[in-house]
Amino acid sequence: MAMRRTGDWSRAGSVLGGGGRRIQSAVKRGVAREAQRIRVEVLRGLRNGGSQGTQFKQLSPLTIASRRLSGFRGMKPLLKSGEMRNSISVIMRGTDAFIGVPRSTAGGEKLVRLAEVHEFGSKPRVIPITPKMRAFLAIMLKRAPKGTTGSGRGGGRAGVIVVQTPARPFLRPAFEKWKRSGVERRFIRGVLSDLGV
Repeated sequence: MAMRRTGDWSRAGSVLGGGGRRIQSAVKRGVAREAQRIRVEVLRGLRNGGSQGTQFKQLSPLTIASRRLSGFRGMKPLLKSGEMRNSISVIMRGTDAFIGVPRSTAGGEKLVRLAEVHEFGSKPRVIPITPKMRAFLAIMLKRAPKGTTGSGRGGGRAGVIVVQTPARPFLRPAFEKWKRSGVERRFIRGVLSDLGV
């Protein structure tokens, strides 16, 4: 049985001549490109107040009143300080990529917990109302739109307030969009291009 070679074998030999290192380097660059695509989509979703046709649940009137009391006029969820948005990073580990809020940055643990609460929502928390808090809540209710009621509940002289953060997924929708974006073909084309094929 005879074998016949077809195609440009000399070119294939030159492409593969650098061995595994060249291929690994091209794959790493391809992974980094795709990771940056996801990061850009996460940031776009934060800026637009949602991603993939789902809008973030709007801020409660009391949260908006609280922002106004602190001098902040913006009404978009997740963007009060920009600290979490600015921490979203791509970290390469060989040919693996991490996209999200890293624990390793300054204040990383706090930001990771904050990102998790917004991505999945929180359980209700019962907070006892102190006299200072009661005064602050009274001012907030005065500044909130008409018809707004607080979520505080009676319970003796101190009372309590129940706080729950709704889920506002900003990472998962970006990953879902990326999965449906023709990633396999684009990734292979990019790697072959980096190898000069």
